[in-house]
Amino acid sequence: MPMSAMACPLALVLAIDVSSSVDASDYRLQMRGLVTAFEDREVVDAIVSNGGVLVNAFEWSGRNKQVPIADWTWLDTPASVQAFATRLAGTSRSFYRFPTALGYALGHAAIQLGRAPRACARQVVDVSGDGVNNEGFPPVNAYRAFDYSRTTVNGLVIKGADPDPEAYYLETVIRGPGAFVETADGFSDYGKAMKRKLLREIAGNAFAANLDAEPLSAHPGQRRLAYRQLRREDAP
Repeated sequence: MPMSAMACPLALVLAIDVSSSVDASDYRLQMRGLVTAFEDREVVDAIVSNGGVLVNAFEWSGRNKQVPIADWTWLDTPASVQAFATRLAGTSRSFYRFPTALGYALGHAAIQLGRAPRACARQVVDVSGDGVNNEGFPPVNAYRAFDYSRTTVNGLVIKGADPDPEAYYLETVIRGPGAFVETADGFSDYGKAMKRKLLREIAGNAFAANLDAEPLSAHPGQRRLAYRQLRREDAP
């Protein structure tokens, strides 16, 4: 494994759902839960003891509605983790009235991995949501268009919708070594669920840790081209 990858154990993309099913109260609970998870002492200790985490966060909803919350940031000290949590706390919601385009969110996440400033031993997309894909191409199309061969996609499902998003995430969203779905019993439980999820993702697993690492930015042009082609084919 290259020394640069050993110096970066994990690249983590956080994809946060802000589709129309997430009302203003839900959004506040969701963002506060995300902040609380990164402020939690166990999470901070896990990040530091693991050797650090390279993290990127964005909001997503409908087609082409993906907005950055925080660009790639290296976290390896309590102070850097707190600064990241403070940045999340200062986020203003981007969109309110758009559907749930999960395939587009996954395509965007792949592009972010292609922009990562360093190689990491593992790469994980952490996608949270309270519903199933209802606009644009589905997750399977994103997985066909982008190289997810080294990427684990985990889900954080906020329970309560019909159809049940947990079954959908288990069947169509999660992917890769050690992939799992964490559940929150409503948005008020989001912070606790995110903490559990982050601890599992930071710790990783033996199978994922044995993957050969290469620079995440190896083929960013190909990823962008694939995404543009999917968007053209999916245009209404």
